[in-house]
Amino acid sequence: MLLKIDSVTKKFGGLTAVSEVSLEIEEGTVIGLIGPNGSGKTTLFNCINGTLPITSGKIVFNGTDISKMKSHQIAKLGIARSYQIVQPFGNMTTLQNAMVGAFCRLNDYEQAQCVAMEALSLVNLSHKKDFVAKHLNLGERKKLEIAKALSTQPKLLLLDEVMAGLTTSEVFEMVKIVQSINESGITLIIIEHIMEAIMSISKRIVVLNFGKKIMEGTPIEVSSSEEVIEAYFGVEVEAENA
Repeated sequence: MLLKIDSVTKKFGGLTAVSEVSLEIEEGTVIGLIGPNGSGKTTLFNCINGTLPITSGKIVFNGTDISKMKSHQIAKLGIARSYQIVQPFGNMTTLQNAMVGAFCRLNDYEQAQCVAMEALSLVNLSHKKDFVAKHLNLGERKKLEIAKALSTQPKLLLLDEVMAGLTTSEVFEMVKIVQSINESGITLIIIEHIMEAIMSISKRIVVLNFGKKIMEGTPIEVSSSEEVIEAYFGVEVEAENA
C-alpha cells in the first residue's frame, strides 16, 4: 500500500473541513477525488503533503508515518502536488521553472537540467523550454505546474484541477498527459470537476461532501449513485418508477 489515510480530520477552529476520512491508495493506480465546491478536497491534499497539519488521524506513505512531517520532508519522500492557481516564476524560462523542482533532490545543475527536461517532455512542453514563463498561455502554464512537480521525481503526484479553464482540445491533451505520467510508474490522485475527463482516467473514484467521504467505487458505480448525484445537484433523485 503506497498511501494509507486513517480517520484524518482537519479543523479550523469550529469548522471541520475534513472529517474522519480514510483511504488506501495502491501503487500504480489513478484515483479521482471529486465533490462539490467546499467539500474538503484541496484541504485533504494540503494534509497529505504537509501544507496543513492534521487535527487527528494518521497518514502513512510508503511505510513511513508522515502525519507530523513538514511539506519539504514529505516532498523528499516522494509526494508532489500541483495547485489550482498556477504561479510560475514569470521572469524565468520554462526550463528554469521546472529545474526549481529538480533541486528538491539534486544539487548538480546539469543533472537538474536533465530531470527538468524529462518532465517538460512528459507534459509536451519541451519545445517551449526557452520561453519566458510569463508569456505562456493558461494551458501551457498548467503543464508547467505539473512539470515542476514531476521534477521532484515523485512516487505519488497530487493534481488539483489541472484541467480547469482549458478548451476541449486542451482537456483531451491533458487526459493523455495524465495517462502517460501514470504509465511512467507514478501513482496519481486527481481533483477534477470535468466529469467526463475524471471518469475516463480514474480506476477508482472517491467522493467527498461536507468534509466526509460519502462513497468510493469504480467510475460506473459512482456516476450512477443517487447519493453522489444529490450531493452535486442538491436534489433527491426520484425512484425510477415514481
